[in-house]
Amino acid sequence: MFQNFLLKKMLRTQGVPEAQIEMFITMMEKNPELFKNIAIEIQEKVKEGMSQVDAGIIVMKKYEEELKKLV
Repeated sequence: MFQNFLLKKMLRTQGVPEAQIEMFITMMEKNPELFKNIAIEIQEKVKEGMSQVDAGIIVMKKYEEELKKLV
């Protein structure tokens, strides 16, 4: 619960619309392990020298089907 509060606050400060924040939180609650794996893989690619944006795009494409199932 507290983590969700902090995540919502951070996303709001980034200008993410409220509807997208709620959708994202719901998706994370359905499959937290998937999002943990995504975060780890993005961090690994960034450590290898890739930009965070590029790493995020590549990893998200890898998990595209699983993410679609959560929506």
